[in-house]
Amino acid sequence: MASILETFEALHAGSRTYAERARRVFPSGITHDIRVFAPWPIYVERAAGARKWDVDGNEYVDYIGGHGSLLLGHNRAEIVEAAQAALGRGTHFGSSHEGELAWGEQVLRMVPCGERVRFTSSGTEATMMALRLARAYTGRERVIKFAEHFHGWHDLVVGRLQHDEARPHAVGVPEGFYDSLTVLPDGDEAALRSALAVRDVAAVIVEPTGAHWGTHPMAASFLRAIREATAETGTVFIMDEVITGFRLAVGGASERYGVMPDLSTHAKILAGGLPGGCVTGREDIVSMLEMREDTEWNDGRRVSHQGTFNANPVTAAAGLAALRLIAAGGETERAEAAAARLVRGLNALFAERGVAGSAWTVSSIWHLNLAASGEMARPSDLEWDVASEPPGVSASLVTPLKWALFNHGVDLMNTGGMTSSAHTDADIDDTIAGFGAAIGDLRAEGLISGG
Repeated sequence: MASILETFEALHAGSRTYAERARRVFPSGITHDIRVFAPWPIYVERAAGARKWDVDGNEYVDYIGGHGSLLLGHNRAEIVEAAQAALGRGTHFGSSHEGELAWGEQVLRMVPCGERVRFTSSGTEATMMALRLARAYTGRERVIKFAEHFHGWHDLVVGRLQHDEARPHAVGVPEGFYDSLTVLPDGDEAALRSALAVRDVAAVIVEPTGAHWGTHPMAASFLRAIREATAETGTVFIMDEVITGFRLAVGGASERYGVMPDLSTHAKILAGGLPGGCVTGREDIVSMLEMREDTEWNDGRRVSHQGTFNANPVTAAAGLAALRLIAAGGETERAEAAAARLVRGLNALFAERGVAGSAWTVSSIWHLNLAASGEMARPSDLEWDVASEPPGVSASLVTPLKWALFNHGVDLMNTGGMTSSAHTDADIDDTIAGFGAAIGDLRAEGLISGG
């Protein structure tokens, strides 16, 4: 009987050929860190709805969803039609256009804190701009982020605490750069209030569901504590909704949790699956970008901002089509219902098989725990309501689990994923069946216990 790895290799010979070419072109043969995979990543040829097909003809239920961009699924007809129509008019005008205006107006209608908006080309650029605006507005330099919260890859936000060091660090970034960054433990209100008491903090930035799109859940009560503490100290509160925006609710995490930040950053769903991002929020802060008939202001206080592809007409058309569909209702709810069906089905499967595993969800974002043996805590229903931190998937199981799931037609984002409004009951049932087969394979190789 072939092993899990041998089966993976046999099913993905075409991807291997591409991967060998890619190693001669890209560092590690990849174009995004998350795509690194041993012995090689899969190469996808096409996608539709909740499914995608690789170059070897293998079919998968997809939970990467364009890294969270595709709340409406792959190749949603209305978005494709809008993008194609825009392409026919021109890919880049180098001028203002009506599409960007309609897109911006739609953002302001949907985002609770939105009073003004500025588009960027990515989520990384959006968080970079939001922090620069906060510094310009407050006249302060220090920024607070929380351990393991992800806000893109620009210099400031990649700073991490290593081992027991008190000072953040990142390879390739000058040490002195982190004089202005404080990294705090997630959920520690006392530490937050102590850091803000000095009143030298320009901004607090946060992933509203917790680090790594909720892999480490954060209580909504902590969001409210951040809002209260930042308001008291004149600190700009930035909610990074690059993943959660338009997914947790039409108005994102801000709407779902009833917490109003000063600024919010968006990308992914915002642009209908194309490259694009934005910063929106309070007019007095976003207007730090405004040009005035005042040389002193323009040269000494205004935040300048360029970007060749800001509000590109094709992206604007796709983004507007996506946001209008979401605003009309039903899309977020269908995606959330699919995730609920999946999580309940996985937890029932793990319990039935006696496997040390569990799953949980926040809206249409879901995560997985899995260990070789022992007991595994499970949520009472959907959201993680266990007192302890979710353990995640044991390091020794991450790769074999993904091999096995690939072999049975399921593609995860890391060890979880995101559902879309295109995920049907059949997609969810096939996923649970795929997990059942993968569990059998892992058990046959002695990697997990259970029936």
